[in-house]
Amino acid sequence: MPARLCGQICKIMKNKKLRNDIILICAILLAAAMLSLLLFAFRKEGEYVSVVQNGKEVARYSLSENVTVTLENGGTNVLVIENGYAFISDASCPDKICVHHRKIHCTGEAITCLPNKTVIKIVSGEGVDAVS
Repeated sequence: MPARLCGQICKIMKNKKLRNDIILICAILLAAAMLSLLLFAFRKEGEYVSVVQNGKEVARYSLSENVTVTLENGGTNVLVIENGYAFISDASCPDKICVHHRKIHCTGEAITCLPNKTVIKIVSGEGVDAVS
């Protein structure tokens, strides 16, 4: 009789562990969904495209103007700015990851071409002087 009772208690404990695991997983998923919604709701549209080569900003272009620029830095990247979005249309790098990257337009988004040491990132207009 005590062995049978012990077996039933073990089953109950396992079920409580399973129940608690399910509650924990649901809580984590809910928190992740809420954080994603908050980040999506409060993202900010960028104003400029900053071109960084070898760790230094070499150019800055407005997202409000349609422009196509060829960037050279040991290789070439063709930066296209159209309708408020920026993307790389062509590159001399072997893997072309930068070319396959989606178009960017929100502050903080970036396209990186490691072989050509080029980073295209979206920045806001804060802190930009009139000469730039």
